[in-house]
Amino acid sequence: MPDTQVPDRVKIEAEEAMRRKRVRGLVGLLKSPYLDDRWKAAEKLGVIGDGSAVPALIEALSDPFVEVSWIAAKSLGEIGDGRAFEPLIQALRSPEKWLRIGAAIGLGRLGDRRAVPALIEALKDEKALVRKHAAWALGVLGDPSAAEPLRALINDPDRRVREEVLLALKKLSPPGEGNSP
Repeated sequence: MPDTQVPDRVKIEAEEAMRRKRVRGLVGLLKSPYLDDRWKAAEKLGVIGDGSAVPALIEALSDPFVEVSWIAAKSLGEIGDGRAFEPLIQALRSPEKWLRIGAAIGLGRLGDRRAVPALIEALKDEKALVRKHAAWALGVLGDPSAAEPLRALINDPDRRVREEVLLALKKLSPPGEGNSP
């Protein structure tokens, strides 16, 4: 092994050790008494994308402040670990609107098509932003079974929902076909 590769290997190992230490520190901040620490930690853990943070982020879905829980839901989707599927499905049924929005985003990012029935149900939510993000997630997941429920929202009273529905339908259309509602 040439001598020039040893420093590269050592550098990579040192960077990995620093990343692990940073993740542990951020996981610890999810328990901070300070709200800003918790939501910022949840957000950074999603950016880092380390699966070791999944259990702590799942626990953060129950944070008493939605500022933390909805970001934890989005971050779980960013990480893309299947352990987050059921907790995100449960979060999609939360009485808290922002947690439902975060769960829809997280499920879309997670990419597991088993979420389609729950997201279709979320298209009926009383809150427009939940419907909008459920439509986005269905578009990302690309399951053709979502086309009809999405079409049912083409005349939604909220413009943001209508626009997202059209984008989702376009993603569900096979190449060469329009997105004719």
